[in-house]
Amino acid sequence: MTETFISPDWPAPVRVRALSTTRAGGVSQAPYASLNLGTHVGDRPEAVAENRRLLAAHLPAEPCWLNQVHGARVVDAAGPGGLPDADAAFARETGQVCAVMTADCLPVLLCDRSGQVVAAAHAGWRGLHGGVLEATVGAMAVPSSQILAWLGPAIGPDAFEVGEEVRARFMALDPASAKAFRPAPAHGKWMADLYLLARQRLAALGVSAVHGGGACTVSDAQRFFSYRRDGTTGRMASLIWLE
Repeated sequence: MTETFISPDWPAPVRVRALSTTRAGGVSQAPYASLNLGTHVGDRPEAVAENRRLLAAHLPAEPCWLNQVHGARVVDAAGPGGLPDADAAFARETGQVCAVMTADCLPVLLCDRSGQVVAAAHAGWRGLHGGVLEATVGAMAVPSSQILAWLGPAIGPDAFEVGEEVRARFMALDPASAKAFRPAPAHGKWMADLYLLARQRLAALGVSAVHGGGACTVSDAQRFFSYRRDGTTGRMASLIWLE
């Protein structure tokens, strides 16, 4: 039986609560089976609504859902509501749930060691290159040495083939990014390590307490949705809040 939720294994303060959903435990039918939380992927609206209701039973409030655009905008989960165009959210008040949805991109959950602020970021390669982690850490407004990060399920380094232009953009940003790329079987292509790229961006910010990583969405079809693998598919969510 596939687990419905993944609990981050990290030394977060006791009032910091977090979880990452898998594809199991919902009501959607193939190709969205079964806990699809995305309203924008072609699934039946009533199925998504029921899946979100099932998730809500484990949360203190409705999450701050985002219209993710592969950018670097960060919003306050205590904002006016709606569906803001953003790829990260932070919260300082009890019961405000930050959430990002993924199906290969990297979800990054963050908190500070004293449990005063939490954040969630949607970090695909475009967001990583565009500074979504830098913007999120900045919005948390605490010393980066006091921040803990957890890397959730994402496309793994053996599955993420990219073109030379992606490698070149990261190399221009930081020559050390070369360590995150190795030649792919296809001529002129590279295999990219999204987890390492995120760790490098966090390290450059002074965030050294980074946990998680290593769960490949593409290779584990039983547990995870994957856009790269399936094309038409559902979305998982990674969520964090203060209790």
